[in-house]
Amino acid sequence: MKSDADRQPLVNTVPTRGNASDNRPTKYAVGMDGQQAAEAFLCEKGMNILARNYRIRTGEVDLIAQDGSYLVFIEVKTRKSNTYGQGRESVTRHKQQQIMRTAMFYATKNKQIDRDMRFDVVEVVMIGNRIEIEHIENAFWA
Repeated sequence: MKSDADRQPLVNTVPTRGNASDNRPTKYAVGMDGQQAAEAFLCEKGMNILARNYRIRTGEVDLIAQDGSYLVFIEVKTRKSNTYGQGRESVTRHKQQQIMRTAMFYATKNKQIDRDMRFDVVEVVMIGNRIEIEHIENAFWA
């Protein structure tokens, strides 16, 4: 039987900002920072955020918002550069279908199925302390 001194401490498996060896932010932390920046940007534009990281078994939507009469489902793509392409390019047809299924589930569950719906993408590029945000309305259709 191992003594208390021999047992390994429990390790937090949730990604956090950076790591002890290089102090770089993890992909998870960069994504969360980008999502917070996108949310603030959308609120400044007058959108009302209804849900964050809405998940069902078959998909997830980063942000759900109200913009006037529209119920808007938003995919946020955060990058540290555009070296590997723009964020919108990574929203594949498969990802679009997942978002649409999740949107229909949300709308049905919340009795919003008769509302006008829109699917947007927000690209966030974080270079050093500078943040560039582009909001693409109607990025794809159901």
